[in-house]
Amino acid sequence: MGRILAGLETEYGLHIEGQGAGEQIDNSASLVRSLPNQRGISVWNYRYESPRADLRGFAVERLNSDPEDAQFDRGRVRVEDAETRSDRLLVSGGRFYNDHGHPEYSTPECWGLQELVAHDALGEVMALEAAQRYAQMSGAKVSLYKNNTDFHGAAYGTHENYLIPRTIPFQELVRALVPILIARTILCGAGKVGAESGDWCDFQLSQRADFFTELASVDTLYRRPILNTRDEPHANPGQWVRLHVISGDANMLPTSTRMKVLCVKLVDALLQVGEAPFWDVTRPTEAFRKVSRGLDGDPRIELATGSWTTSRSILETLFDTSEKFLRLDDETTEAIAIARALLDQLSTDFDAFATKVDWAAKRRLLQLVSDEEGIPWGDRRLQSYDLEYHNIDPEVGLMFALREMGAVEPGAAKAALPTSRAGIRALAVQNYREHVVTGCWRTLTMRRSDGREVELELDPTREVDVEASDFGDVDAFIDFISA
Repeated sequence: MGRILAGLETEYGLHIEGQGAGEQIDNSASLVRSLPNQRGISVWNYRYESPRADLRGFAVERLNSDPEDAQFDRGRVRVEDAETRSDRLLVSGGRFYNDHGHPEYSTPECWGLQELVAHDALGEVMALEAAQRYAQMSGAKVSLYKNNTDFHGAAYGTHENYLIPRTIPFQELVRALVPILIARTILCGAGKVGAESGDWCDFQLSQRADFFTELASVDTLYRRPILNTRDEPHANPGQWVRLHVISGDANMLPTSTRMKVLCVKLVDALLQVGEAPFWDVTRPTEAFRKVSRGLDGDPRIELATGSWTTSRSILETLFDTSEKFLRLDDETTEAIAIARALLDQLSTDFDAFATKVDWAAKRRLLQLVSDEEGIPWGDRRLQSYDLEYHNIDPEVGLMFALREMGAVEPGAAKAALPTSRAGIRALAVQNYREHVVTGCWRTLTMRRSDGREVELELDPTREVDVEASDFGDVDAFIDFISA
């Protein structure tokens, strides 16, 4: 199995005591700018960003936006976009910025599952540092939530990014990937009290399922699709596609994050060797909601052939096919074994399952609250406990309380410098920040010791032993990148 570069983006829910939605964008930008200087620098380069380009070979005239969100910003005068976004290129090689009123952390691109999980967790630490510093400066109480809904109709994203060859046909990608995005919910859903579309339900597996209305489109803010078609590769566009997955939940538990990424990586790898299994799901958005609400079993997913399948069957086929046709590394082999064990525990040992999967950990917690506080299922008061499960402050977040009790798995390992091209960005910010002119996912513009500027293309296939590297002066560092 070839290596697949992957990264995660998390838009954090932001609540500032005494502030309303009209101040959200400004407050989010101020919070991002509160990140301590030693964590990053303001040099982001927007040159290669093209959010209106579509994988299907065209560009839309404009992206759809939520009309309810727009009303809060009507009549307000904004400073230039770069100031509003307040981008920070981080010492980890990642990115922290304001995205439509949400502080957003993007991990550096990583080769391995565990490496990516560690950098996702590092994002919580950095975001919390910024929030606490902003609270000190503003005097306001600031809370950040790693979730995807405010329970009042607003949704915000947790996006995954996978660098895959452009040779993969788009229709094959849709047929192979969409069923997996639906089915994997049972292993990586974050869980949610209630519903924001359709009939009310007491609890469901996914925070995102309520908000999908399309199979595929380039939009992310309104009329959201299961499969996003944005064509913004952050690499050579003649060779690469950045698969931009927006349908996953924000995860607090490391294993849930690991399962989320594992499933998509396996699909990508099987497509590259021509062995991906296909399912033509009838009414995919409806199937997504059905799986999300399928607490009492493994609900049927209707297929265009007139037959049906289930989430568990889809995932087992994915794992069987991967073991048959891919040369798996040790980390992927171990992850598949964990996934298989979780599928068995879901029906045989829910308590063990709930130590590693967010929706199950949350459901078990809420059942305890219901029993002890006398709050029945269906009571919206449980939504406040749901929200606090995602509070990233270890002093108050309920997931951290469960961890302290030993009811869920330990946290992720400490993040090391990434061994991908992101490691080069990280070293630039850590050691040569006064020489960094601009930076982004694809390139880094550096100033040599004699004042000359050079834009450097960062090879996405390159592995860098950054821990063992000793470059000396900035010119040696630039020459290393250029080699």
